[in-house]
Amino acid sequence: MTSTADGYPFDGPGTSPAAEIARAWQRERPGTPTDSIEIVTPLWRLAKLFADDRRRLLADLGVDPATLDLLSVLRRAGSPYELSTRELSRRTLVTAGAISQRVARAEDAGLVTRRTAGDGTRAVLVTLTDTGHDLIERTVDQVLSRESELVASLSPAHRGQLAGQLQELLDQVGRLARKPSLDV
Repeated sequence: MTSTADGYPFDGPGTSPAAEIARAWQRERPGTPTDSIEIVTPLWRLAKLFADDRRRLLADLGVDPATLDLLSVLRRAGSPYELSTRELSRRTLVTAGAISQRVARAEDAGLVTRRTAGDGTRAVLVTLTDTGHDLIERTVDQVLSRESELVASLSPAHRGQLAGQLQELLDQVGRLARKPSLDV
């Protein structure tokens, strides 16, 4: 048995550690539902592999993931690449406090500017600077090219099918994860 740097075991190509985990639980606790293990375990592992790969690439590029997230949201907003902090928080799925910290760091680095909305509210608008725009343009191509390489073993048809299935699962889990389990 070989293992990766983080200790996650692999027996080799074609074997499924998740299937082994499921069989062990079935043996040790007959009747315990194990049908999710062969889906959830690979998803967790893939998420870790993708996140670790992205983190390494961003470190090489000199960009932290939180800054990439902030700049990406502003860039995708379209010209004039400006959003309120409330909208940034909503689109990045982080708290207002986290957005405030991200914006402050990006502003200190000259990547964004912020100003009050000037409409009588307390809204704060964050705008991508030319420096921030240049950075996200360089970075997004490299990040998305790398991630494209990582999924290149799947045919376009399989990528489309998997994307649809993952979105369906994400939608369902999103609905169920907010509700308490009746079995607990």
